[in-house]
Order: sequence, then structure tokens, then C-alpha cells
Amino acid sequence: MKTIKTPAIVLRRTNYGEADRILQLLTPDGKLSVMAKSARREKSRLSGGIELFSICDVVVGEGKGELGILTSARLVHFYNNIMTDYDRMQFAYLAIKLVSAASENIDGSDWYDLMAEVLMGLDAHSVDLRLVQTWFYLHYSALMGYELSLWHDVTGAALVADQSYRYDVAEKGLRAVVGGTLTSDHIKLLRLIATKPLKIIAQIGGINDVIGDCMMVAREHAAIN
Repeated sequence: MKTIKTPAIVLRRTNYGEADRILQLLTPDGKLSVMAKSARREKSRLSGGIELFSICDVVVGEGKGELGILTSARLVHFYNNIMTDYDRMQFAYLAIKLVSAASENIDGSDWYDLMAEVLMGLDAHSVDLRLVQTWFYLHYSALMGYELSLWHDVTGAALVADQSYRYDVAEKGLRAVVGGTLTSDHIKLLRLIATKPLKIIAQIGGINDVIGDCMMVAREHAAIN
């Protein structure tokens, strides 16, 4: 491994030995496992740059095997507001866990972009948590290879404005039913969430009546217990 400089998000920190840490980092080019020597010492120049729920710039040099050596870490943005709200913090941990597992088998910069957007949304308490969750679930599902169809139902028929729908767990899609809880307003919002950055969707008002149902659909589709 040559020395590389890259933005990164810390997915996991594991204490090692008396003062070291092994870090799992998510970067635009995939995941890196690195050793942060003496990172747990009080005066370590590395410790302040490897916080959870943050974006950092790191420099990684060659180490033994696949484990690189962290030689420099600078904190770019620390989303500390996440830790002031229990529900947002718990969802941040869940998102990190899911992205960490998924990125083991599916590479690409999209995972980094996804996680960075979610941390930003969770940090801004003015953004409805359910909106952040819905955005994450829909984009996570798409990256995993099973994007929710928001233009056709499970029979292949086009979704229409005057029809109500429900989410069919077995078929992993929307099914037209009389008295369904999903209306054209839900579908319009889901389409926006599925196709736009979270920072743009966060500016939309008047979603309180539908975002709860949208979140449940997105969560069911992502198969998150």
C-alpha cells in the first residue's frame, strides 16, 4: 500500500494493546482497516481526528498485511449534535452497522456519500428523524440491488393518482387495494426522497401527515427489524 490521503468516516474503533486502536474507515474508494498507534494516549495527535459521527481527512501509510498505519488525522466536521438526542444517536449506530456490513461485499463511493449525508441529516435536529430514516432506507435498498419501484405496482401496472396502495412484503412492492394507506401524496414524497439528496428534501414542508407511513414502507422494503 502506498501512502494515501483521503476523507474518511470512522465505522469502528477497537482498542488494541495498551494504547493503540484499530480503525475501520469508510472512504470514497471503499473501506480501510488501519492501526492508530498510541491513539488512546492523552497527548496523541491522532485521537482528536478519529471521532465517531465525523468526517475526517486521514493519511495512511503501508503497514503489515492489509492493515495500514494511520500517520495523520484531521477532523473536518464533527456532528456532535447527534449525541444529544438518543433516538438520532441510536439510528446513527444502526446506519453505521448496516453500511459497514454491506460495504464488505459491495464497493463504491456511494456508501461514503450515503453515510455522509445521513450524518449531516441526523445532526440537524430541525430535520425530521423519520425523513432521515426514510431517505437512508430507500437509498440503502437501492445500493443493495433491490430498489423500491415507485412507478409501477407489483403487477407491472403504472401507479395512478386516484388509486390507494399498500406495501406487499412478499412481493417487495406496492399493491393496489381499496382503502390502502398509501395515496398519491405518499408516492410523490417517496419519489422525491428516492431521487434527491437529503439536504434538498429537508427543505420540503408539509410532510408530517405522510412521512410516518413513508418511513414504515421504506423500512419494510429494506428488511430492517
